[in-house]
Amino acid sequence: MKNQKRTKGTICVQGGWQPKTGEPRVLPIYQSTTFKYETSQQMADLFDLKAAGYFYTRLQNPTNDNVAAKICELEGGVAAMLTSSGQAANYYAVFNICSAGDHFVASSTLYGGTYNLFAVTMKKMGIEVTFVDPDASEDEIARAFRPNTRLLFGESVANPALTVLDIEKFARIAHSHGVPLIVDNTFPTPINCNPFDWGADIVTHSTTKYMDGHATAVGGAIVDSGNFDWAAHADNFPGLTTPDDSYHGLVYTTAFGQGAYITKATVQLMRDLGSIQAPMNAFLLNIGLETLHLRMQRHCSNAQAVAEFLASRPEVAWVSYPGLAGDKYHALAQKYMPTGTCGVLTFGLKGGRERSVEFMDSLRFISIVTHVADARSCVLHPASHTHRQLSDRQLVEAGVPADLIRFSVGIEDIEDILNDLQQALEKQ
Repeated sequence: MKNQKRTKGTICVQGGWQPKTGEPRVLPIYQSTTFKYETSQQMADLFDLKAAGYFYTRLQNPTNDNVAAKICELEGGVAAMLTSSGQAANYYAVFNICSAGDHFVASSTLYGGTYNLFAVTMKKMGIEVTFVDPDASEDEIARAFRPNTRLLFGESVANPALTVLDIEKFARIAHSHGVPLIVDNTFPTPINCNPFDWGADIVTHSTTKYMDGHATAVGGAIVDSGNFDWAAHADNFPGLTTPDDSYHGLVYTTAFGQGAYITKATVQLMRDLGSIQAPMNAFLLNIGLETLHLRMQRHCSNAQAVAEFLASRPEVAWVSYPGLAGDKYHALAQKYMPTGTCGVLTFGLKGGRERSVEFMDSLRFISIVTHVADARSCVLHPASHTHRQLSDRQLVEAGVPADLIRFSVGIEDIEDILNDLQQALEKQ
């Protein structure tokens, strides 16, 4: 019994911060930019990565590290770091192993901001991406790989297309080409899905969503499984396997073993780019994490009820939710997320885009907001909002029909949610 792994609910409440005698029971906010040392040599050893410790919050902070440790344990990883946003997490996760002249492959059904980051912004940095249909065959996806391909990327449940990624298939493809699989696990969270169990190597999160759960703090996280052997593919990942001149020739894989990937992302990327999560935000995130296991149950049960209700309504043209038995991704959802996917569903109304907008404007307490995945129910029209930078062709590739309404079902009483939907549907 002593070596039995803790359940996720216990990790949510007790993970991370482990106070010693006389220390605060609640994780403190280390609201300080700097940390004091007694000698110059102590500080020098920190800058040379010869010693562990805190000296400047842009690199590390005790509040952040304890919250990262909790997320790491929830995902079953070996090392993790927090970032200022989910966008920063995805950027760091890719840029940590890609540089100008490199290429990577990604699922086409991604959050619009991530799609734009990969297709437009990183292209300007000399890093190219090829998008693939996640439902394509292994052979078809494999044809997108090049000699300079460095990783494969996907979302466990895509935002807002709700495509469920076949993680095992993507892991096989990635590993057969000697590269890691990176999975954005924001929507199901580690409560409902652990991509490492299915072969993923690195997981990212927008902690802004369900992990925080209350729309109070923007943030992101990266977790490394420790399973990918960077040294075995040393030529593909020189940033990890060859000397870093900015640290006197230190080689990350030699010096840090399984911690090489996160260490490099922290001491090199965070040092130079500075997208650190504020300690106050990490503190708020930790409070949200303490109830994540309870809230996800409610989000999923409410979303299931809403999906079934909408599917029964004559005004509704279609509903997409992996929890529905007839959904295209129901079988994959049952495989990877048997306890539930998330609280987000999509649907369209008869009458198309114009009718969808009228419906949203008729809702009473269900709000129109850009945000998604917090305690409050809210809706969004991606083609007009989050994905408005995409062309019509790109909208189709991203799985975002023009009439699509993204509904993030909250944890309010289900009767009130259904009543608000009904009155808006019946309003002409």
